[in-house]
Amino acid sequence: MSNWRFTLKIIRTCLRESKANVVFLQEVVGENEKHRKKISAWPDSNQLEFLADSVWEHFAYGKNAIYQHGHHGNAILSEIPFLQWENINISCLSFSQRGILHGKTNKNVHLLCVHMGLFEKERSIQIKQIVEYVQNNIPVHEPLILAGDFNDWRSRSHHYIQQELQLTEAHLEANGVLARTYPVRFPLLKMDRIYQRGFEVKQSEILAGKDWQLMSDHRALLTELELK
Repeated sequence: MSNWRFTLKIIRTCLRESKANVVFLQEVVGENEKHRKKISAWPDSNQLEFLADSVWEHFAYGKNAIYQHGHHGNAILSEIPFLQWENINISCLSFSQRGILHGKTNKNVHLLCVHMGLFEKERSIQIKQIVEYVQNNIPVHEPLILAGDFNDWRSRSHHYIQQELQLTEAHLEANGVLARTYPVRFPLLKMDRIYQRGFEVKQSEILAGKDWQLMSDHRALLTELELK
């Protein structure tokens, strides 16, 4: 909230240096005509294509919030091609647009990127929608990664996800605790998660270098997973 610098190039550099095969992003700007006119460094393409350029050949974008001068939503960058992808609307408040971006790779790995609501009642409805969607649309024997900003500082959604979908959270499995990721400079709250099934968790870390702290008001998570 206190950072008014345009940091898109820094974000791209940090993402490249992470050497991540798959990147889950929230609040990616698909288009913003006001920013395009005001910011000289604004890319000719959209933010997603700028971030993915020459590193991640495959990407998906789920448009969630739409306004007069543009839109933003969740995004997934991937080195592995998508067989298909879709965006599922799970908004339950008129002023809070949320979605599940679901991509399936050519190795039958399901990638789900989410950004949950700020209010507990809202999140309670949304997490049930996510669980129901996974149960009805993704076979239990197929590997899955569910990642994003869950805004779940009381860990109520965490326990529900584990029980209903039999997923494990990668940072918890690797380090014995959920990652504290918010606010970025003095993280106290466990907001961001990487849930999975069908993988072995090799390691998980919180990215906290100086440039990473310019990227977002949340700290980023990096996890190494090996497909079983």
